[in-house]
Amino acid sequence: MIRKATDRDISDIAGIYARIHEAEAAGRLTTGWLKDVYPTEATARAALDAGDLFVLEDVGRIVAAARINQVQVPDYAQVDWHYPASDGQVMVLHTLTVDPLCFGRGYARQFLDFYEAYALDSGCEVLRIDTNAKNVSARKMYARRGYLESGVIPTVFNGIPDVMLVCMEKRLG
Repeated sequence: MIRKATDRDISDIAGIYARIHEAEAAGRLTTGWLKDVYPTEATARAALDAGDLFVLEDVGRIVAAARINQVQVPDYAQVDWHYPASDGQVMVLHTLTVDPLCFGRGYARQFLDFYEAYALDSGCEVLRIDTNAKNVSARKMYARRGYLESGVIPTVFNGIPDVMLVCMEKRLG
């Protein structure tokens, strides 16, 4: 079940972030994120406070989380998008995380299904998402789902220096 997050979910989400950082430090995962920089508990708290943090709960346990809204990061202005759209036509998925203890169970796919349905229900036809160029597995997953790479931008992203930000999009309908 995917639902809006509550204050009670923050520690579970922060735990997922910590396990992702641990897996990255151990070389089992490559996201390009930095421990104590991004994502952190403050990342989840800000999304919760904005009312756009969602969690995927399975048998009473939070196994994935993401922020879904219409806020395009400033770097997106540098992208030559395949599908030009007004802000009101675009839905953005931020910080999609799946607990490394739960990889391979289809949770990312479920979140993308939810994201796409949520966008349509909100009247948005264009989906946008970004990932670090280092995150090859995410790039492949999004490509399999029909997301096109529209640009790669060098930037400081959420406090992480020297990021090559891969911007992707998909048109619905």
